[in-house]
Formats: sequence, C-alpha cells, structure tokens
Amino acid sequence: MSSERVLVALSGGVDSSVAALLLAQQGYEVVGCFLRNGISRPAGSCSTKQGCCSAEDARDAALVADQLGIPYHAVDMHEEFASVQNYFHDEYAAGRTPNPCAVCNRDIKFGALADFADAIGAQWIATGHYAQIRQGEQGPELLRGADAHKDQSYVLFPVAPSILARTLLPVGGLQKSETRRIAEEAGLPVFGKPDSQEICFVPSGDYRDVLRKRGGLGKPGRIVDLDGKERARHEGYMGFTRGQRRGLGFAATEPMYVVDIRPDTGDVIVGPRAATGCAVATVAEFRGFGCSLAEGEVWDEVTVQYRSSPGGVPARVEGLGKQRVRIEFARPAESVTPGQGLAVYRGDRLLGGGWLHEATPAVEMRV
Repeated sequence: MSSERVLVALSGGVDSSVAALLLAQQGYEVVGCFLRNGISRPAGSCSTKQGCCSAEDARDAALVADQLGIPYHAVDMHEEFASVQNYFHDEYAAGRTPNPCAVCNRDIKFGALADFADAIGAQWIATGHYAQIRQGEQGPELLRGADAHKDQSYVLFPVAPSILARTLLPVGGLQKSETRRIAEEAGLPVFGKPDSQEICFVPSGDYRDVLRKRGGLGKPGRIVDLDGKERARHEGYMGFTRGQRRGLGFAATEPMYVVDIRPDTGDVIVGPRAATGCAVATVAEFRGFGCSLAEGEVWDEVTVQYRSSPGGVPARVEGLGKQRVRIEFARPAESVTPGQGLAVYRGDRLLGGGWLHEATPAVEMRV
C-alpha cells in the first residue's frame, strides 16, 4: 500500500476512471484533474464518434471523482491547446502531416500535468493510456500495452523520460474488456462510454474544416501524375496528405495515391500504390528510453511504427549523431510521411522515437 499522492488525468472516459479507481484501491492519495481545452462542439453538430475534453467529458470526470471521493480540479489549458492547433496548421502549411496527439501528450497530458502535480505536491502522475513503464538501469523503459489492439505506446514516444519516470499507467497491463468489467463492477457511470475516436479540436472528423477556418487550404494548384500530366486542379495543397487515395477529383484506370506535396508551387503529385513506398527515412529529435544510439551504432532486427494503428515494419536503424537516425526499411514501407512520429521497437519494448524528417521514395519520381 502507498500513501503517496498521485495526480490522475481524468478525461471523462472509462480508462482514466479505472486508472483512478485502481490507484485508490492500492492506497495512493488520488487527486483527479481534467484538462480543459476551451473547445466545444459547434451548436447543432451531430457526431456518432466520441471525442475528449468536451463539457460532457468534464461532467463525467467530475461524476467519477465524486463517486471515488477524491479531490477534483478542472485546469484551464486553452493556451496550451491553442499551441497544439498552431502546430497542426503549420505542419500542413509546410506540406507535412502533423501528429497532434503525440504533441499533446508531450506538452499537455504529461508535460503540463507534471507541472500541475508539482504545484499540488504530487509525486506521481497517472493516465489511462494503454502502455507500460518499467524502471531500467538507464532510466524508464516504455513497453506496449498488454492489449495489442489498444496499445498507445506509440503516441508516448515524445514524452520526456524524466516525466515517464514518475508516471503510473494502471490499465496498461489490462485488456480493454477487463477495464470495462472493472468499471461496471465498481458502478462507475462511464463503464459503457464509447472510446475517443477523433482529434479533440476536429469535431467534424474532417481536418480541412479546421484549416479553412484558420485561413484556408493554402495555394491552389495542379494534381500531377508521375509523368507530369495534369489530372485535375485543387483548391489548396493543405487539403491533401501523402498516401491519400480518396477525394483526388479525377478518375483513373488504377487506384492513384498522393505521393508528394509541394507547397512552393501548390502541386500535388500522385501515382500508383507502388509509388507510395519508402526505402529510407531520416528521423530528427530522436531519443531513447533506457538506452541510447550513438553515431555509427546500428540497431538490427527491430520494427518501426509510424502511424497510430498497431503493427510495425522490419527495419535497420543507424545513429547519425545530433539526435538524428537513418531508417532502412526491410521492404518498401507505404506512405511514410514527414511530420509524423516514428517509434522503434524490439519486441514489445519501445527503444526510442523521433519525428520523420525526410522520406526517400522506393521508386524514382521524374516530376
């Protein structure tokens, strides 16, 4: 049993609610905290998807805290969330694909949460993420969650090791079905609440709606194939992401995908699926968890994950120095997109991660 104080980020969902419940049962002095983002769903909007950080979520978080008999704080984070939205816009403006959830974890759900924990004298922070942490000889080590279908270790790659060292992830060793069962048996009002399935500041589910409200989709231009032939025109290059297939605005004899975006001209380059393959990528701001990769050192027999969906691609990773690494994929990896995060795994352990900086296509582009 522990009498140490822990600050739990209550999102109003079942995972963080069970995290708080389990920590209270273990004897921690639990304090609940809801991070307000200042964003509300537009009046009259309708969505079947469950988001996070809404007024309804704040209400649910308060109900859970009251039922558990723990102190509860709703902390204004609208400025911090605004910074994440600015990053989101700027990445699309640069022709890259952002990863706002990973940035939010780094800066808000773990970074700002740790700052608030310091302010209230809490030694620990906790969330409802499906990942696991263990203390190694060189610092905290990050592992996949026990539920492979719900694993969220990938979006924790940018969180500082110093913060992970004081982080508890109580549901990381559970299956999602176990989490719901625990919530139902405890009578928590959120036991049947749907999972969050959208970016919190994109309630419509279409990121272009957000960009349009912030000044538009950037320079209009051409949609051009790999032979230089114009296939269509578009209203703004920021409305496209690498690997996109739908909504290109023209018919073709074979499926076509976005393979490059050129903000300077506004051109969007398209090609067949084979053209989305990447042979080599460079990752910046790379750091390890409980390990390091020196310049010239190589990690063989690892897998890399560069999107939120579970799974990985076999690869070889070489340290380049200055927090940069080179990724050589064992086979062409589809739609490796600059701006996205990339995490390196050996088995279930996340060795390190960083931000995709450059991606070299597996086929030559003549345009």
